Amino acid sequence: MLTLTSVSIIGGSGYVGGELARLVLTREDLELVQVTSESALGEHLHTAHPNLRGRTDIRFTSPTELKNVDYLFSALPHGSSNSRMRELITHAKHVIDTSADFRLTDPAVYKKWYGKDHSSPELLGTFPYGLPELHREDMKVKGRAAAPGCVATSIILGLYPFRNIAGRVIADSKIGSSAAGKTPSDSSHHPERSGVIRPYAPVDHRHRAEVLQETGVDVMMTVHAVEMVRGISTTLHIELKEPIAEKDVWGLLRGTYGKEPFIRVVRSSKGTFRYPEPKLIMGSNYCDIGFELDPNGNRLVVFSAIDNLMKGAAGSAMQCMNVIMGCDERKGLEFAGLHPI
Repeated sequence: MLTLTSVSIIGGSGYVGGELARLVLTREDLELVQVTSESALGEHLHTAHPNLRGRTDIRFTSPTELKNVDYLFSALPHGSSNSRMRELITHAKHVIDTSADFRLTDPAVYKKWYGKDHSSPELLGTFPYGLPELHREDMKVKGRAAAPGCVATSIILGLYPFRNIAGRVIADSKIGSSAAGKTPSDSSHHPERSGVIRPYAPVDHRHRAEVLQETGVDVMMTVHAVEMVRGISTTLHIELKEPIAEKDVWGLLRGTYGKEPFIRVVRSSKGTFRYPEPKLIMGSNYCDIGFELDPNGNRLVVFSAIDNLMKGAAGSAMQCMNVIMGCDERKGLEFAGLHPI
């Protein structure tokens, strides 16, 4: 008889919480015990996440009435889980947080970028940064993870193989509207958002701190809001410390990601989709990476594409859970995306 692993989601009415619920419900080895929400208390999950209609009868419960489970996903807003984490870790042996609250390991760095002291500084560093490509062994030991920022994920995975040969790096990221969360604002109102390519973080995006922490490179970032719902497309302009041959670029990519289940190198000499394209990986946990060497300058251009709600949030969190469980990291994350869409 199959022994089920119990899972709860706190803060489950937002987009990331909905994706986590969808992923958990696809697996026969997991039991979704509880999903909490203050704003949708007592309502069925499908009222907030209509794609889950018919998949479960579970209703949103109060976050003050948490049950004890094997795994707890925290999808609380940024700034909320740091004050509650001391309590949350008493309700589950394994906690995976999807907010920004435990990604940084230095309390001073957190204060610099988030403008306030951390409420649980003693817990910083106890949540490995949630990219299994970089920290799977630490996750296995500590049994926790802090899922990375979505823009940070697209930059870190594109840059990481080249971090030791990189001089100045400029990152230009285009991101879909779901990254702003479920709560509407003036800027997300359809007449204001439709058709835009709007710089919303020209400098000092908070994810810059994560990129520096994980790669050692202080990347200059600019992020644009564009007219798509899901997805991030990042272009990295990497000024090289010294010239590099194309075969050595391939060697660094294969040496870093050759055995990674969710990293694909996309670079073709012909066809429509010659480089990574977020449209093709919507709903999947892939990060596609491509590149070109500038023949007239000492520059490597790297492209990366992810679904911000999957590899940039919920998918990465489930991959972290698979690492901690010791099962195949692809479990529950096999969806390949759709074409055409």
